[in-house]
Amino acid sequence: MSKKYAVGAVLLWSTVASAFKLSLRYMSPIQLLFYASLTSLFVFGLLYSREFSPRKENLRSAYLGFLIVLYYLLLFSAYERLPAQEAQALNYTWPLMLVLLSVPLLGKRPRAKALFGLFIGFLGAFIVATAGNLTGLNFSNPIGVIFGLGSAVVWATYWLLNLRDKRSPVEKTFWNFLFSFAYVSVILAFADGFSIPSVKGLVGAVYVGLFEMGVTFLIWYRAVEDDVAFASNLAYLIPFLSLVFISLVVGEDIMPGTLAGLVLIVLGILIGRKM
Repeated sequence: MSKKYAVGAVLLWSTVASAFKLSLRYMSPIQLLFYASLTSLFVFGLLYSREFSPRKENLRSAYLGFLIVLYYLLLFSAYERLPAQEAQALNYTWPLMLVLLSVPLLGKRPRAKALFGLFIGFLGAFIVATAGNLTGLNFSNPIGVIFGLGSAVVWATYWLLNLRDKRSPVEKTFWNFLFSFAYVSVILAFADGFSIPSVKGLVGAVYVGLFEMGVTFLIWYRAVEDDVAFASNLAYLIPFLSLVFISLVVGEDIMPGTLAGLVLIVLGILIGRKM
C-alpha cells in the first residue's frame, strides 16, 4: 500500500509545473499564491482540525511561514518569466543548495564526492539557464533564472529549519501555511488588491493548492512513513515526468539543453546526496 502512496504523490507533483504555468496566464504570482494557500489551509483545517491546538511551539511557524511565502513568490515569478521546463529544472537544484547550506547551518563538511556532485549538478543548471549554449552565455531571462535558483535556496533553507521542528508533520505544515496565508493576504492587499480571478485562473489555483501544497503532502508523509527508501528514490522521476506533462499540457517543445541539464542536475544530486 505504501508504494501506491509514493507513486500517487510523485504523479501529482509531476503535474504542478504545468498547473503553475497555465494558472499564471490568468493571474499574478501573488494572486496564485493567495488562492492556492487558501485552498491548502482549508484542506488541512477540514481534515485535521482536532490536531491544531494553539501552543508555544507553533510560534516557530512565524518564520517558517515567511519562508514559504518567499519561496512560492520566487518560484511563481520564475514560471511567469521562463518556460516551464526551465523554471522547474532550476528549482530542482534545491537538493544541491541543501548540501551547500548544510555547511553553515549544520556545520557539516562536504566530502570530495559531494563537491563533485555539486559541480555536476550546477553545470546542469548552467546548461538549462543558457539553453545549452555554454559559450554564448545567452540567458533567455536573467531575472527569471535568478528567481528560479533563488527559490531553490529558500526551499533548501526551509527544509533544513523544518527538519529541526519536532512537531508532527501535519501540525507544523498547517501552522506554517496559516502564517504564510496571513502574510500573503497582507501583501496582496497592498500589491494587487483583492479581486475574483477568472474561472480558469481560480481552477488552476485550487489545483495548485490541493496537489502542490495540500493533499499531496499528506500522501507523501504516509509514503515516507511506510517506506522512505522507495519513496525517496521514486521522487527522482518527478522532474522528468514533469517534462512530459509540460510538453503535453502546456505545449512546450522540450529543448535538448533542458533535458541534458536536468540529467546532470539529478546525477549531481545522486552523487552528492551523502555528504
